[in-house]
Amino acid sequence: MAPKKPSCLRSLLLPLSLTLLLPQADTRSFIVDRDHDRFLLDGAPFRYVSGSLHYFRVPRVLWADRLLKMRWSGLNAIQFYVPWNYHEPQPGVYNFNGSRDLIAFLNEAALANLLVILRPGPYICAEWEMGGLPSWLLRKPEIRLRTSDPADNMTKIFTLLRKYEPHGPLVNSEYYTGWLDYWGQNHSTRSVSAVTKGLENMLKLGASVNMYMFHGGTNFGYWNGADKKGRFLSITTSYDYDAPISEAGDPTTKLFALRDVISKFQEVPLGPLPPPSPKMMLGPLTLHLVGHLLAFLDLLCPSGPIRSILPMTFEAVKQDRGFMLYRTYMTHTIFEPTPFWVPNNGVHDRAYVMVDGVFQGVLERNMRDKLFLMGKVGSKLDILVENMGRLSFGSNSSDFKGLLEPPILGQTILTQWMMFPLKIDNLVKWWFLLQLPKWPYPQAPSGPTFYSKTFPILGSVGDTFLHLPGWTKGQVWINGFNLGRYWTKQGPQQTLYVPRFLLFPRGALNKITLLELENVPLQPQVQFLDKPILNSTSTLHRTRINSLSADTLSASEPMELSGH
Repeated sequence: MAPKKPSCLRSLLLPLSLTLLLPQADTRSFIVDRDHDRFLLDGAPFRYVSGSLHYFRVPRVLWADRLLKMRWSGLNAIQFYVPWNYHEPQPGVYNFNGSRDLIAFLNEAALANLLVILRPGPYICAEWEMGGLPSWLLRKPEIRLRTSDPADNMTKIFTLLRKYEPHGPLVNSEYYTGWLDYWGQNHSTRSVSAVTKGLENMLKLGASVNMYMFHGGTNFGYWNGADKKGRFLSITTSYDYDAPISEAGDPTTKLFALRDVISKFQEVPLGPLPPPSPKMMLGPLTLHLVGHLLAFLDLLCPSGPIRSILPMTFEAVKQDRGFMLYRTYMTHTIFEPTPFWVPNNGVHDRAYVMVDGVFQGVLERNMRDKLFLMGKVGSKLDILVENMGRLSFGSNSSDFKGLLEPPILGQTILTQWMMFPLKIDNLVKWWFLLQLPKWPYPQAPSGPTFYSKTFPILGSVGDTFLHLPGWTKGQVWINGFNLGRYWTKQGPQQTLYVPRFLLFPRGALNKITLLELENVPLQPQVQFLDKPILNSTSTLHRTRINSLSADTLSASEPMELSGH
């Protein structure tokens, strides 16, 4: 995965339980027997039944649990990607520690007696931020991504394949057990009967199969990707995928049905499946107002602003993910409400607009919205821009973030900008050590505002799901860990998965921190549930969004939106 000359590698089937751990590993063999349309493992006919799991969507402490359940399900292999941007956050800076320890994950797979189909990239799609490519590639504004192979016609591709490979084993490397979710659309599901019937038909043909996904996991932090078809579609924090193993690692009826199918064709491990993890309920908890985001600007951007006549993108100032604040000042008094917008779809992806600290509204990518502003000469105009995840699918997806065009107020192109790249996660992590500044709290706070609450857990700690009824949109941290985005008003996802290891046990205080970007409910409460809510969408919001684009897809055609 070299950043200078990334080369796309084929999927590799690695019998890791032997090649990594045993001295006689060099005597093993894996052969594609094209004469007999089959694989040979150590000289014997072999067929893999595999499932996809992404180690980068599952905390390290949970790897062994998920892999054990996959092996119990009857799988003899797993398939996963290696995201370049997860391991090389900056050019020449590598990270293979903690949940990024690739070798440790391979060893866990070996201990679970699972073979590995390794898909190292550099491009992976996977509904992951920028398809696994590092955003620092976009610091070269003229760069063109994924342009080495212009062939997009699949019929031509397979015709070409058969020209050189008329025979070979039958393989379905991505058999979908469910599908991904987008903010503002319904939660995707695929019936148990459809999935099991398709799998059984393929196994009857002697095919090798990989099920995508077998366990989906979570897009913690800012790691979700996005798609574009008619309009920008950001992918939810949950990557549950309606997979056989749920986001929280629990077996579903789909898992047991698939195990029954697999058992007709090969042996499956005996013994009981580990039970679902213990779950926990808590609350409701009333959160306390900490202060407006603008009050902490010196702490969020300790190096100070970057100044430019025209606004600069995230990439130009080396802000990879999250948020950036743009600031300028009104050059003359505006007495009447005056249109304010960004031309040429220049907001990537959501802009939260404030005048002298007062929230005015939102401008959004692919929306032809305008705000109407007033202000005095010298009034401070702040625009907080949120990166909602870079496009993860499509050729030349150079998805620059921020203000791509200078905003216009009335007939005036606004210039003389200050850019504040915000390090919100750093602030949240060290919150307890800081002397917070005093802030004149408004009676009804709106716009980007921090809330928090400390709370003990008096009973047993368990996995749980954070519910935020009445909140609008924002980011959540538990004990400094970035759970990801919530967008209650948009849906479909209404809860965020909280693994129990993030919570401190009895006797210690936990802390939840919210950055609410728009509007707060009258009762600023949250609750921890023992079940997820993944399919509750605001019909009002969905109708409004759909009316803006003739290319919006219906629920019957989600699989045309993305590829893996």
